[in-house]
Amino acid sequence: MNTRTAATGLLLAATLTACSGSSSSSDKPADASSTGPVTGIKTITGSKPTAATAWTAIHAAVPASKFTLTVTEANDGNHLLGRPHQYTSAMKFSDARIKASDVEGSEKDDVSRGGGIEVFANHSDAQARADYIQAIVKASPIFAEYDYVSGNVVIRISHYLSPTQAAGYKTAAKKLG
Repeated sequence: MNTRTAATGLLLAATLTACSGSSSSSDKPADASSTGPVTGIKTITGSKPTAATAWTAIHAAVPASKFTLTVTEANDGNHLLGRPHQYTSAMKFSDARIKASDVEGSEKDDVSRGGGIEVFANHSDAQARADYIQAIVKASPIFAEYDYVSGNVVIRISHYLSPTQAAGYKTAAKKLG
């Protein structure tokens, strides 16, 4: 392996860490009273969702998902929360269908364990984030994940889920925008 290839590999690894983020604390979504299924998903459509309201809709559609972390300025491993053109709210979740052995060694709030929701001020910023992540995936498929953009929301889903399993998240994401 030459020096340039090694440097590129290190850069991609550092970028993946920035995309996935991690922290050690977990709490309930800051602006949701419940993490369980709720009725009234239509209240999300037509208004800009937060990560917590998006989570409520996602969890209602995909019961295998389980809330793990509300991203705050203090625990944002990406250091993007509230920055210009970055997410305004975010959260992480796990998916019970992912084998523990597949994610052994990863942080408990890593996107590979289920996924994440990132909410932006507008669709353009959300699409730019998804495009950025997919450019990394294209350069190095080891970082693969499913990314769904709906309005100003990016739903990031673990590649450990099959396309059929991930489709539930895609369907739920369509209801957000």
